[in-house]
Amino acid sequence: MLKLNPYLHFMGNTEAAFNFYKSVFGGEFETFSRFKDVPGGEKMPAEDQEKLMHVSLPLGNGNTIMATDMLTSMGQTLVAGNNFHLVIEVESEKEVDRLFGKLSAEGKVEMPPNKTFWGAYFGMCRDQFEIQWMITYTLKEK
Repeated sequence: MLKLNPYLHFMGNTEAAFNFYKSVFGGEFETFSRFKDVPGGEKMPAEDQEKLMHVSLPLGNGNTIMATDMLTSMGQTLVAGNNFHLVIEVESEKEVDRLFGKLSAEGKVEMPPNKTFWGAYFGMCRDQFEIQWMITYTLKEK
């Protein structure tokens, strides 16, 4: 395992939250992507297109906080306990599959591991104790 970082979820105010965190911790956003900027984003409701699909703020020493806006148009609602994932960054696709299989056993698969448009092998699940996980491996460029 390389890193373990939090991934936060907000109901439309991710940008405000992360501007606040940036004022607290300093630094610059490493990633700042709106839903309109991703494949298929143009098909989303106009109000969702401006919301944040992904933002990351490095905190130093390999620590990063990341977040997204949850979308009611996709049936997402924020309740205590589903406002974060723990993100595990690993060193291989095989390690993603191994950890995903163990964490999702007796839990719920939210997104099975697969290659993504952002260049990762990535999966999401909820374990048997209702903790949400994202497991990711950054694909090597060919």
